[in-house]
Amino acid sequence: ITPAPMTIVFLGITIGTIMTMSSSNWLMAWVGLELNMLAILPIISKPKTTRASEATTKYFLTQAIASAMMLLSSTINVWQTGSWSILELKNKFSTTIMALSLMMKMGAAPTHFWLPEVLQGTTLQTALLITTWQKIAPVTLMYMISNNIQPTILVSAGILSMIVGGLGGINQTQLRKMMAYSSINNLGWTITIMAFSPNMALMNIFTYIIMTTPIFLMMTNMSTKTLQNLSTTWTTSMTMTLSIALLMLSTSGLPPFTGFMPKMLILNELISQKLTTLATLAI
Repeated sequence: ITPAPMTIVFLGITIGTIMTMSSSNWLMAWVGLELNMLAILPIISKPKTTRASEATTKYFLTQAIASAMMLLSSTINVWQTGSWSILELKNKFSTTIMALSLMMKMGAAPTHFWLPEVLQGTTLQTALLITTWQKIAPVTLMYMISNNIQPTILVSAGILSMIVGGLGGINQTQLRKMMAYSSINNLGWTITIMAFSPNMALMNIFTYIIMTTPIFLMMTNMSTKTLQNLSTTWTTSMTMTLSIALLMLSTSGLPPFTGFMPKMLILNELISQKLTTLATLAI
């Protein structure tokens, strides 16, 4: 893609997310998400391969379905309350559909199926964009309606995401798929605590973004796409290989590292809410 169209594409991605984050109206939030989705499609399909075209199609279809569910939810709510305001989402059915559509947008279980496939079919830089920037808008919307969503829905989806993310990444040799399952697992923690402490959920997702960004950047720098590649980079760049290893341990939430901090705070909050069984399951 030449510089001028690339600038327009990145402007679309940025403006779309900012529009969604700053809107108080469901229609404008939807427009922002649509603009964001249409702008990222040329970036996903940039490598001229069959795999990239397949990834683009999968991303487009799942995001379009999520957008349709979002419009359905907000329209039903307007019929019931007469308001397009994001904070006025009172109807239980609308809230449930909206929560599911946002989970599909960000790639949380049970609607996670598209994320590993899309990440595997595109470049490392695009994978970084999908796992970080593309999560901001849906997480912000979920934060805004978190008081109205039934905790049971969020906790169920959160625990399912943790299980899928944890087990799905075990037998992977492709680093992009591993990072996709890591993203699903982290979204599980974010969604679970969203029901009880939305501010902590935001802190968790932003800590994850800060940790994931250097991992992808270093993988791009070293052109590593599989675990086998990563094991051979030790001879060329010891510092980077060690940094990736430590950052991955941090992302998984191992005690002395940064990634453990939000998880510890989330577990503490769950225990203080008398949800000891849930905290044990999360561990």
